[in-house]
Amino acid sequence: MSVRTKDALGGRAAIAGIGATEFSKDSGRSELRLAVEAVRAALDDAGLAPGDVDGMVTFTMDTSPEITVAQAAGIGELSFFSRIHYGGGAACATVQQAALAVATGVAEVVVCYRAFNERSGRRFGSGVQQREPSAEGAALGWALPFGLLTPASWVAMAAQRYLHTYGLTPQAFGHVAVVDRKYAATNPAAYFHGRPITLADHAASRWIVEPLRLLDCCQETDGGQAIVVTSVERARDLRRPPAVVAAAAQGAGRRQEQMTSFYRDDLTGLPEMAVVARQLWRTCALTPADVDVAILYDHFTPFVLMQLEEFGFCGKGEAADFVAGESLPVNTHGGQLGEAYLHGMNGIAEAVRQIRGTAVNQVPGAERVLVTAGTGVPTSGLVLTADG
Repeated sequence: MSVRTKDALGGRAAIAGIGATEFSKDSGRSELRLAVEAVRAALDDAGLAPGDVDGMVTFTMDTSPEITVAQAAGIGELSFFSRIHYGGGAACATVQQAALAVATGVAEVVVCYRAFNERSGRRFGSGVQQREPSAEGAALGWALPFGLLTPASWVAMAAQRYLHTYGLTPQAFGHVAVVDRKYAATNPAAYFHGRPITLADHAASRWIVEPLRLLDCCQETDGGQAIVVTSVERARDLRRPPAVVAAAAQGAGRRQEQMTSFYRDDLTGLPEMAVVARQLWRTCALTPADVDVAILYDHFTPFVLMQLEEFGFCGKGEAADFVAGESLPVNTHGGQLGEAYLHGMNGIAEAVRQIRGTAVNQVPGAERVLVTAGTGVPTSGLVLTADG
């Protein structure tokens, strides 16, 4: 793949199965068990057996190695295994890696998974507490001594600049939280099922790091999610309608860091997501107007607005009004703000449900869904479409 030309991956693989554990604040079991439960659920959804699997992909941050999950799930020999770096930025890239393996014949059935006890175990929101010396960690050394210790504090820097540049107030971010929670309220799997919020609730929630309030920040969740990827031809013969991978891309921008890219020329956008957007549109030959549903990574509300602008759904500084108008269904499962924080993997599952026509908040006739992964870090994205 090149950042300048269309790639040849689109249409050569499909998602055939999705499976998850319940989403909770205290799972009461190991991360390995969560991973295995999700993998088995995804295989059952696809109508496949553990013995059909010959590839596995996960995040570098996952504590359950591919071979250990394979052994515990009853999976035999593996011809492909891979891990993607950069936290939530890896979500859609796991499917891209699986699709690449399937398209090239390296593997026939690949399971992507992510499982953690992110609430009852290690809480990312607690910030950096200790870190081994590394070249990657050196970038954080310019921010940590000044009190920028948490993901919220890193995002707040860009969020403040965004508001200043476009003459907005923090209420602009509230529209994202309100829409996400509206969908979560009608989703029985969501942690915030039955609990919608208003803009007034958003404005009344406590400050975390100005200009971010509590309701601008995603949850901390225990759980697991798995995705089964195979060829389009094989998927057609399985239990569920295939969600075709029409395009998949990764992206890193110039002067890219993990969450602390403060020395770029402009802090009001997400250059890494712009790389992903260009490649997705180029490969699938669709435009923003063709998208039926968007599942956008929402660990923090400001970056949802910036993603809409990078993908061309609206102009710079216009995303808050775009979200408020609800002309495009966004995060119909409730997102990570409303359903669960599974590093974006639950968003991919929601995209598949929309394609199948089985989502709780189903968009009528949804056939083209955009999905994005973590923002502020090197990231990834997908365009999933109905078969045919």
